[in-house]
Amino acid sequence: MDKIKETLTFTGPIPPNGRHRAEELCRRQATQKKAEQVYLNTLSVSFVNSYLQYMGFETDLDKSDSWNPVQQTLMDVADLSLKNLGSLECRPVVEDAQFIYVPPEVQSNRIGYVAVQIKKSFREATLLGFVRQVQTDLLAINQLQPLDNLLEYLEELTQVRQAELASQSLTDNKTLVKLKQWLSNIFEAGWQEIETIFDNQRTNPDWNLRSANGSFVSRGKLIDLGKAGTIQSVILVVGFIQEKEQEIDIIVEVHPKSGEIYLPPNLQLMVLDFEGVEGESIMKAQTRSTNKNIQLQFSGDVGERFSIKLVLGNISVIESFLI
Repeated sequence: MDKIKETLTFTGPIPPNGRHRAEELCRRQATQKKAEQVYLNTLSVSFVNSYLQYMGFETDLDKSDSWNPVQQTLMDVADLSLKNLGSLECRPVVEDAQFIYVPPEVQSNRIGYVAVQIKKSFREATLLGFVRQVQTDLLAINQLQPLDNLLEYLEELTQVRQAELASQSLTDNKTLVKLKQWLSNIFEAGWQEIETIFDNQRTNPDWNLRSANGSFVSRGKLIDLGKAGTIQSVILVVGFIQEKEQEIDIIVEVHPKSGEIYLPPNLQLMVLDFEGVEGESIMKAQTRSTNKNIQLQFSGDVGERFSIKLVLGNISVIESFLI
């Protein structure tokens, strides 16, 4: 991050592809006022995207609402998604303006706000500075921090996020459940036979896969989702069958612990894509007031990884698996 030293502002050309995108989105709008808003928003995002990429940060325009035609039409949005960091709002201002307009819908869920002065030619722009948070619709330009502060701030966020991912990766490696080993009767600590974990007080879960050809294997684990001073446990049950050489069918269920009839309300069960850095949910189920169990069913290839996430209030537990 030493390409520009002691930078208060930065002026440069707006990338041609950004101008083309702005013109494309502009033509979709129903009114002239909305078209001008979308045009300036898109130019701003494109300019900040180009600058931050040059400074070494990973951006993702496709995940930005501002690059989505529908979202641009519905909202006044100029966000730029930064990989693993969050969204940076890139607010446009015209030359000689003293204030930056920050619409209410973008005053939260942002890692910061950058002021982008669009020149009258619409081919050049200046980054005037940034702030981390806003509490008002109008932000005075003289309240902006220098551009260097933005780069230092993003670098700090990057280092924190990398440390979190490294820690998460280490945890996942330590607790990785290898399903193929279950076929050889090798089970990780905590995963018990179904009859044992239910204390023989109820029948096995009603697995849809039992009628299929092949060896069906299942195990359960007691998961603690208790808050401070309370005990709130559920039973996570995983079963699978391998009918094809490179693919297995998997069922995940959550049951109340022995002695309980219903699961706690608003308990979420999610399957996470292990390959996605952000751990994106690809399947989800949630309890209501009287659920006796919840279930998700999916297939996976041998060698793939996935995670199961249970969420209750502000408590979450993740179990990671290797097929």
